[in-house]
Amino acid sequence: MHLDGIDRQILDILQHDGRIANSELARRVGISPPAMHERVKKLEAAGVIERYVALVDPSSVGILSHFYVEAKLRPHTKKAVEEFVAATQSMTSIMKCHHVTGDADFLLKISVRDIRAYEDLILHGLTELPHVSSLKTMVVLSTFKNETAYPLEEDSDDHA
Repeated sequence: MHLDGIDRQILDILQHDGRIANSELARRVGISPPAMHERVKKLEAAGVIERYVALVDPSSVGILSHFYVEAKLRPHTKKAVEEFVAATQSMTSIMKCHHVTGDADFLLKISVRDIRAYEDLILHGLTELPHVSSLKTMVVLSTFKNETAYPLEEDSDDHA
């Protein structure tokens, strides 16, 4: 789907305030509420807008420890990758699973209540995933930036 300037404005606003009323969104972009409703529906139907969520402060719900884990597979075949990915889908502590290049095959973002929960996940979860040959853990000490909105400039120049 080709995104024009109005679509990009809509997406930028929705990424920062997914609960904005259609009428306020239309006013801020400068189009009528019915036209706004149609545009948003088209963005949803095309999969540009995947879903609407509430971003929760992890510490307020007892999630205090975050880790990045590099996982290497053996063998690194299509079947092994598919089986590994399928197994990660049911593990709620795995927040993100990226297939990557470099020394590792996958980079996992994991969030749990504490180090003991992570140890349990390692011993009874991650090492049991199909085809895992090694894991390397990086502990998040502090987070200084946690952006959820993607930059939507037409010709993005990330020098600023």
